Order: sequence, then structure tokens, then C-alpha cells
Amino acid sequence: MTTDETMISEESVEFFERVNAILQKQENMLRAAQAECQRGDCTVPPPQEHVDQSFIPDRISRTELDLLYEEAVYTVVNRVGVPSPEHMKSDEELFAYLLKVFDMGEEEHDIILQKVQESKRASFSLRVSVMKAKNLMAKDANGYSDPYCMLGILVGQSPREMEEKKERKFSFRKRKEKLEKRSSTKEVLPAKCIQVTEVKPETLNPVWDEHFVFEIDDVHNDLLHLDIWDHDDDVSVAEACKKLNEVSGLRGMGRYFKQIAKSVRSNGSASSGSEENADDFLGCINIPLNEIPVVGYDTWFKLEPRSSTSKVQGECHLILKLFTSQRDTALSKKDSNVSIHKKLLSQIVEYEHTHVKREPYNWNGQVCPPAWTVLAHHAVQTDLSPLQQAIIRWQCYSSHHRTQRVCYSLLLRLLRTIDAEWDPAAVRGDLERQLSDSFRLYTEHCLCLMKNMRQVFPCTSAAAITRYELMLRGIGHMQNMQAFKTVCPLRNELQLDITTAVKKGSAEWYESLIARYKPEEGTLEEQLKKLVQVVDSVCADVQRAQNIYNKLFYSAVKVDFLSISYRQLEKQVADDVNVAMERVCGTLEQESSRLTQTMGETIFELFMSLKTLKGFREFLPLKDAKMLALTGFHNWFKSSIHKWLQIVHDRSCDRIRKAVETDKLEPVQHAKHSSSAVEVTTCFGQVREIWLQLAWPDSAGAFIFITRLTDNFCSEAVCYSEMITRKIERNQQGQDHKSFTVQICIALNNTEHVRVFLGHLPRDLDWQGVERAMEESCGVEGKEQVYKALNGQLFNMDLDLQREAKRLITLLTDKMLPELRRYIQHISLSPDSINNDEAVAPLMKYLQDTMVILTQNLVKENLTRVLQSMWELLLRMILDAVAENRGVQVEFYNRFQYTVETLLQFLHAKGEGLSLEDMKSGDYKVLDEELRLNKCSSFELIEQYYLEKISQQKTLKHTRYGRISVKCYYDAPEQRLTVEILHAADIIALDANGLSDPFVIVELCPHHLFPMAKSQRTQVKLKTLHPVFDELFYFHVSPEQYRHRFACLTFTVMDYDWLSTNDFAGEAVAPLSDFCWPGRPNASPAGKSVQPVILHLSRSKPSEKPIMRMLDARIGDREAQEFVRRLKEIEKSMEEE
Repeated sequence: MTTDETMISEESVEFFERVNAILQKQENMLRAAQAECQRGDCTVPPPQEHVDQSFIPDRISRTELDLLYEEAVYTVVNRVGVPSPEHMKSDEELFAYLLKVFDMGEEEHDIILQKVQESKRASFSLRVSVMKAKNLMAKDANGYSDPYCMLGILVGQSPREMEEKKERKFSFRKRKEKLEKRSSTKEVLPAKCIQVTEVKPETLNPVWDEHFVFEIDDVHNDLLHLDIWDHDDDVSVAEACKKLNEVSGLRGMGRYFKQIAKSVRSNGSASSGSEENADDFLGCINIPLNEIPVVGYDTWFKLEPRSSTSKVQGECHLILKLFTSQRDTALSKKDSNVSIHKKLLSQIVEYEHTHVKREPYNWNGQVCPPAWTVLAHHAVQTDLSPLQQAIIRWQCYSSHHRTQRVCYSLLLRLLRTIDAEWDPAAVRGDLERQLSDSFRLYTEHCLCLMKNMRQVFPCTSAAAITRYELMLRGIGHMQNMQAFKTVCPLRNELQLDITTAVKKGSAEWYESLIARYKPEEGTLEEQLKKLVQVVDSVCADVQRAQNIYNKLFYSAVKVDFLSISYRQLEKQVADDVNVAMERVCGTLEQESSRLTQTMGETIFELFMSLKTLKGFREFLPLKDAKMLALTGFHNWFKSSIHKWLQIVHDRSCDRIRKAVETDKLEPVQHAKHSSSAVEVTTCFGQVREIWLQLAWPDSAGAFIFITRLTDNFCSEAVCYSEMITRKIERNQQGQDHKSFTVQICIALNNTEHVRVFLGHLPRDLDWQGVERAMEESCGVEGKEQVYKALNGQLFNMDLDLQREAKRLITLLTDKMLPELRRYIQHISLSPDSINNDEAVAPLMKYLQDTMVILTQNLVKENLTRVLQSMWELLLRMILDAVAENRGVQVEFYNRFQYTVETLLQFLHAKGEGLSLEDMKSGDYKVLDEELRLNKCSSFELIEQYYLEKISQQKTLKHTRYGRISVKCYYDAPEQRLTVEILHAADIIALDANGLSDPFVIVELCPHHLFPMAKSQRTQVKLKTLHPVFDELFYFHVSPEQYRHRFACLTFTVMDYDWLSTNDFAGEAVAPLSDFCWPGRPNASPAGKSVQPVILHLSRSKPSEKPIMRMLDARIGDREAQEFVRRLKEIEKSMEEE
């Protein structure tokens, strides 16, 4: 191979490697994007979430910090309630924590602490919510009660009074006798204030849900007392008790209480001993205020009796909460409690977050016990409702998040808390406005992050994706919150805002790609290569959108991220590629321009990248997949792909040429073909894969391309087989028989391997799909056009490959010919003294050795072909041997008959070789007949001759030699056959005048069967071609004679010639079986009335028949020679004409 050819071959190999890499690239890229989305460890910090500076709130001043610090110290100093286990109890520890939070010095702290200690103590109030009771005692006859509650604050008591209280429970209803002993109203009424609920008739499980507030004098010693009574009076005790709070002064309260007591007494017993057993008392509850937790009570309290003899049952659900009604701090005098608590929480959150060491971005908002203690006490003291606290926490954490990110699950949890506590009536004015602002700011912050999501929440960061999912869930939850709908009534199109952010973010990201790759710079080929990078990046981005982002968006905010992003990116890609491909087409249309290989590869790669991008539309909603920008993008590449396929064809031819040149014609592992066949089918497979990957959507265009590809495949396959054949022909010199045979076997297998591969083209290239598409667009004619064109190419290729296979087989059999001829001659010359097995043994030994080589090295299809050729060759050689040895002893033919049968069984190989049906056709039939006839006696051959004549006579129809009309009938008792020769018609003209002088010779044949019968003739009819004879002839025929199928009458029409021998005009035969056999109409007495028989005349040359040649060869056989002589005379007269 020359240096140039070597370079071309190497270039072809590299070409296919690059093309394969392009095909693999798309799959690898998508697989990498898939793997990228298989997120792993979440401990790697996600990228920073940069936002606009306008989102960052102003920092608090030092003066405001000092006032806030005073508020915090005041809260610590005025703590009340039982602290929970997580609360700090030590003032010193709390102050130490606050010093750090506010960055306060010791001296400053002492000054503020002293100021707080000198200020007025906080005034406390108690909020009591009487919710419900259950399982109360039934006091009425109907099995129910009519319960109501009386409750009030008992002022602080001395330790001795407390002991007495333990012995006898306090009740608001005292006997009148005891009341009158008191000297003052204050003594008469121990309760500071009495409140009463409504009466709930006929129930043991009343629901009140009523709320009361009591001012507290001594939060450490006062007691909450509650009675539950069964109302039995006509007088409304509830109304009377309610009016107590409308009277100013204790004297008025005492007057109303006496009225209540009187009512009570009238319902009870008059005796002094019955008070404790009054049947309308249902139970009481006593709760020391100093036992109420900091966060208050929300629980069921068991009802207690007034004494050990009282019988009560049931429980009452109360909600209790202490709070300050007056606070003596500078901040509380000028700012709302909500605002103060928000500032305090913000300061603490800022401090706490800066001290989170591990994953600060994942902070869940949990603060230390001192912080929690201060915040809890402040919220209680300032009487912040759970809803207010939830709103404040949301505002603080969401605002803080914009400067120092926190865990999105915290923000989601805070939103859910607002949702759970939501009461629109409780959120008005500033609080409503502030909540609305916080929702708006947080929404804008999230939308900004969505726009930059590819940088902020990349799929490569597991932590970032987790945060993104939580953020989206938070936004999704927010837009469905009643609170959001109430305070942000105009922001009801959050999904539209998200869609806009996604679309804008995708557009900006694509512009950043263009800025990075700069596809508008460089040569046209360089521009296309850069566009490939751009499209591949977009494909990877869409893959990430499909695998990760779309699921997050749809589950959280019901937004189809993939559709929005894909449509935006696809349009931008289509615009840029369309412009570039217009430039390419314009360049290629110039006569001086041709598509270079590298340019073709780049165009192919760009096409494949666009196809991958277009493929994502199957994941879009059906309505979105229509009329997208890339719908007809293949049309931009039509002319380029045509030129590209030519490059592929040229490179394929180079590759095949090199494969043949480097092939050592040695079988590859586990196969019987060599390396070139593997290389050729691999090349075809890659070209097929190129087409399959192109997936051309236009049926008419696909038909053109497939026709061209099929033509390329076929021409390359034929070219390959021709090159392999020439290589074998060049290699045959100087090779031993076995080596040469093996190489031919491999070459045959190579051709067969390629042929079988291309036999799958209709399936591999989806011809049926093209047929259906063409039928839909062009009707049945279009389908037939595809079928004829493609199958015609494949059929012609198959013929060409079979032709080359025959060339190779001929090379093989030509090499075998001398040996086979020698062994056939050995059989022919073997004396009769040796048996048949010995005679054919050398031939069979040679064939067996050859068969071993062929079986080992040929695939089944080729083995069949080679064996068939060998069989045909052997038959012709034996035929030649028999033809050269006619007229010899019968044993000679028997031996060759044995040889043929031995070969037949050997090549059939018990069904593993050639089929008997295929072998017993063609030359076999000729040879079998030849051998059979040669083994016959002369009489048998003559009989066979007449059998053939009879058979031939039956097939004659309207010959040009005329016809004769005869009537034959048989008289069985007389054993007499009567023959009436009636007339003839259309006899051929054998005289110069254009007429003939015909007469008919009739005789019984064969002569050896009718030795006593003589031939008879009619009169001569001069100058006519339509003679009328009407003559009768009689023949003696016995049943032993007529029963033979070959027994017949022959009618020979001759032209009488006065000066020379008569001329042969034609002959016809009629088997005696038609007239003489019992049961025939002609064999009965009525035979005379049968219809005449029309026999058509023939003039065949006897010497053309094999039987004539066999008889002629029997020189010493008088009967054979006499028979041949007579027929030769007829043939001679035909020649003289």
C-alpha cells in the first residue's frame, strides 16, 4: 500500500471514530446530566444566594439598642409564672447573655438595671377563658343540670388563713347568718370581683367559650377561684352577678351579693346544717396565680368539693394567661408591644445566627435557653397573642434571611404557624401592613433567586436542591394561605410572576452562554462548532430541568418549569442555528465550494445536538409540543446531509479497501469469516446507526436518503466481494490445496456474512415505515415505488454477490478437477473382477478428506453451495465418462449407477448435507436415465423408444405436418384388429409443384413383439395435400401382444417418388391399449361405429434421442443395428429435402 493510501485509510478509521464519538456524545451527555442529578452528600455548602441590596434592611442605632436593652432588663426583673424546664431561672445568667447580645458594658448594664429597679413595678392582669366542662353531676330530675360558672380573684391570704382554707373550701355563696355577722362590705365579699358565665341548660358537658380579664394586686399570693352551679331559680343569677361589675364601690357589690344569697337560700334548706349539702353545687377550682406557668395554662382542671361530704365530679377546661397591663419603660411608652418584641427578636436572631458554627445556611432558627427565656417572658408580659407572635417571628426570620440565609424549612414552619393561628379580625392597621410588606419582600426575594436558580441552586449541589425544594414549597404554601390572600389581595397571580421569572432567567442564562462561547466569531466552521457547544449546554440544562427542577416546581407551585424553560431556550437556539445554516447553504451552493469532511462532521454533530434538544418535547404537554421553533429544523440541513452521506460513502469505501488489504484471510475468534468481513459489517452498522440517529422525519426525504444509503451499501458490498475474489485469485499461486481451500472457504464466508447483514436492511432502515409514510402522502403508487426501488436494489446486489460466490466456488472446483477426473477414470477402467466399493473407494476417500476441510471452514449456507457445485461437477464428469463408453458391458453402467448412489448418500449426509429433492434434479435425471437405459437390452431400449413416442404423441396439438384420420377396432374372439385409414389433411408439400403424392404405411411395432406381422400400405394419392384413402387393413393381435404398453400401430406418411426413394412426410403412433384392451369401446362388436381418431403427424430426428445413440453403439447387436438402420433411412430422407 502506498503512503497516500495508508494516510487515506487511517483518515477513514479516524473519521468513523469521530462520528461514533458524536453519536455517543449525546447519550453520554444526557447520562452525565442524569448522574449529576443523583444528588449525594448534603454537607457541601450550597452557593451563596446573592440578592439586590435594596432588600437589606437598615441596622438599628446605638440609642435604640440601649432602649431595647432596658426593655429586656425590665422583662427579666418583672418575670412571673412558673418557668418551663428549658427556661433559665437565674437573673445573673440572663443578664450575662443579654450583655453579649447587645454588646453592652458592665457599667452601662448597672446603670440601666438600677433605673429599672427604681421604676414602677409592672402591673399584671389575668386573662381567663372558660372553655367547657364535661361529666358534671346531674342535679335535676330530668337527669341533667343547668350549669354556669362564677369566678373571681381571692386576695392574698396569710399562712394561717391558708391552713383554714385547706379544711374548708371557699364559696361565693355564704349563708345569710354569716354574712350579717360581717361588719363591712369588704369583709362580706372576699372576692375582688366576681364574673359569671351564661347558664347552659340541660347539659352535663357545657361549652361556654367565654373570656374574662382580672386585674391582679399580688401576682405572687392571689388566687383564682371558680364555682360551677346548677341554676334552679326563676331569678337570673347570671344577670345579677354581671351587674356587680357595673357598680362602683364595694358597698354596692355587697348589696347585690345579698340579693344573690337570698335567692340561693330560698332554693336551699332553711336549717343551718344543710348549706354544705345544697344540691345545686357542682364543684369548684382554686388556682394560685404563682403556680401558673410563664406561658399560661391551657388544660383541664378536676372539680373539687367544698368539703369532704360534698359529692362532685367532672372537669373544666380553662385557659389562663398572666400579662402586664402597665410597663414603666421608655420604649413601651412610645412604641407598640408588637414592634418592641420584633426588635428584640431581631437582635437576638442576629446574635444567635452569627454564633452557629456548623452549616449556618441550614440554621433552623433555634435559640439558646437564655434567649428563649427572655423572649417568652416578654411575649407573655406584653400580652402578645399566638398569632401576633407567629407574625413577628415570620417578619424577623424572613427579613434576616435576606441578609444571612436560614433553613427554608424554618420559614415554611413559620408560615404554617401563621396559617394555623390566623384570625383576620385580629390583624389590622400596622400589623396588617407589616405582614403584607414581609410577604411582598420575601416573594420578590424568592423570584429573584428563581431567576438566577442555575447559579444559586445548581443540580450539582444536593444542599442547594434541598433548599430550593423547601423554598418553592414555602412559596407554594404562602400563595394558598388565607393570611396571604387577606393582606395581599392584589398579588393573586403569583404563578404568573413565577413563570415570568423562570422565562427571564432562562433567557438571561442563554445570553450568558452566547457571551461565553461567542458563536458569531471565527470562520463558518468555527461558528458552527461553537453553536454545537451552545446547543449541548442547553440540552444538559433541559435534562436537568426535566430530572430535577420540573418536579420541584410542579409539586410545590403547580408551574410547568420544563415547558416554560424549554420553549424559551428552544426558540433562542432555533433563531441562532437557522441564521447559521442559511449561511452554510449559501456557501455550499457556490460552484467553487464543496463540503469538507470536518465541516460535514460539524454539521452532523450540530444536527444531532438539535435532534436531542427537540426530543425533549415529548415530555411537554401535548398542546405545547405543537408549532415549536425546532419543528422543521431538518429542512435547514437537507442539502448538507446529502453531501455528508457522500463523504460517509467515500470513507466507507476507503475503510473497506484497507480491510481487504490487511486481511490475512484467517478466521476470527468463534467464527468462520475473517477480519475484513467484521470490519465491513461494523462499518455498515455504524452507517446504519448514523441514519437511525438522524431519524429523518419527512417521509419523502427519508425515501430519497434510504434509497441512496441502500445503493451505497449494495455497491460497497459488491465492491468488497470483488476485491476479496481478486485477492484469492492473486494468492492461489504457490499454495497447497488445503491452504487454498481454506482461504476460499473464508472468502465465501466473508461474502455470505456481508450478504446476511444487508438482508436485514429492510428491518434496520424501517422500509415498511417509509412505505406507510409514502402511502399516506402519495397513495398506493407511492408505496409501490418504495417497494420496487428498494427491493430492486437489494435483489440486484444479491445476484452480484451470488455471482462472486460462484467465481470463488469455480476456483475451488477447478483446483479439484484433476483429482476428480483421475478418480472417475479409475472407476471407469476398473476391471469387473473388483467390487464396486473398491472401485469408488479412492474417490470417496478424496471427497471425505475434502469434506472435512469444507465442513470445518464453511458456514452452512456456503457448504450447501459448494456441495451443490461439486455434485453438479461430478454428475457432468460421470455423464462424460458414460457417453465415452456406450455399448459396453452392463456391469460398467451398474458400477457408475452404484457410484452415483454412493455420492448421493454421501452428499446428503443423512439430512445434514444437500436435500435429496435438490440433488435428484437436472443432470441427475439425465444421468440416471442414461445409466438405466444403457443397462437395458436392445429390445428393452426399442420398447422404451416406442413408449416415448406414444407419450410424445399424446402431447401433440395442431402440428404443421398435418394430421391423419383413422378408425381402429378389435374383434376379440377373432383376435383381429381392423384399421381404417380414412383420410389425411394438411400434408407438407414435398414435390416441386407444391404438392405431394402421399401414401400411408401402417404396421405393428415393435417388430420383435409382432414378428409375423407385415407392414401394409395404402394406395398413392397423386398431387394432393388432403388425400382421402378409405382403406381397411387387418392385423392378427393376441392378448399377450396387446397387453404391453409399448405395443402400438405406427402410421408413416410418405411422398411417393418415381425416380428416387420415397420422402418421409410425417408419422403418428397409436397404442394398442386404446383399441384392444377389454372394456374399451373399440374392443366390442359395436367398435365399427366409434368415432374416428385424429392423429397429428410429427417429423422428429431419431438420432437426437439418447436411445438411438445407445443402440447405434451396440455394433454386434443385429436387432439394434437393424432398428437404427431403418430410422436412419427416414432421417436421411429428411436431410435430402
